[in-house]
Amino acid sequence: MSKAGVFRALHHGRVPGDPLVLPGPWDAASARVFAEAGFPALATPSAAVAASLGHEDGHTPADEMFAAVARIARAVDVPVSADVEDGYGLAPGELVERLLAAGAVGCNLEDSSGGVLRDPHEHAEWLAGVRAAAGDRLFVNARVDTFLRGVADPDRAIERAALYIAAGADCVYPIGAPVDALPLLRAGIQGPVNVLARPGEGPSPAELGELGATRVTFGPGLQRLMERALREIAAGPAR
Repeated sequence: MSKAGVFRALHHGRVPGDPLVLPGPWDAASARVFAEAGFPALATPSAAVAASLGHEDGHTPADEMFAAVARIARAVDVPVSADVEDGYGLAPGELVERLLAAGAVGCNLEDSSGGVLRDPHEHAEWLAGVRAAAGDRLFVNARVDTFLRGVADPDRAIERAALYIAAGADCVYPIGAPVDALPLLRAGIQGPVNVLARPGEGPSPAELGELGATRVTFGPGLQRLMERALREIAAGPAR
């Protein structure tokens, strides 16, 4: 089975309380740490990669992001999915080829750009183009940004999710969804659901799984924990 096939299979047959937990490496060294810890796959977070490259979140040039993903994918044997934000304005075919060239087996794709939600029907059409170009070579995680952009009604997220799954998305990611909305989202979404965990606060990955998460990612949370630890070291014995 291909790495993409292995990655896709990891999302299915999950039982409540046992979601797929995907830590987010920001460079080759952190990727090796997570792989050596036994995680079966990894998912790069764009904000953490941006920080490691000296950019603000959302301002990493596409070439730098794909190069960073390639370094991470080369460093480990486990499947790596890549957060490539809103696709950098690339046509579906070019986006797919650049992801595959970087060694990614999956991708996160946002449905907002510049802080503004995209028309969901137009975005679904674009996702369908990505699916057509990728075939089964990429696992497509369609991020739903309604909660992030101030639209609190879970039904709006469910409506977008339905369009994206119909367009060929393998999973949807209602980022920023309140914990109490997760059971409703799980009931209304026909497919795997990605939920954001916040290290050190809020429900654990297992608890998020009980509430409906198929997979759990951390965004830049792990990189920020590492940064805080380094600050403490720098302020202490290292001086």
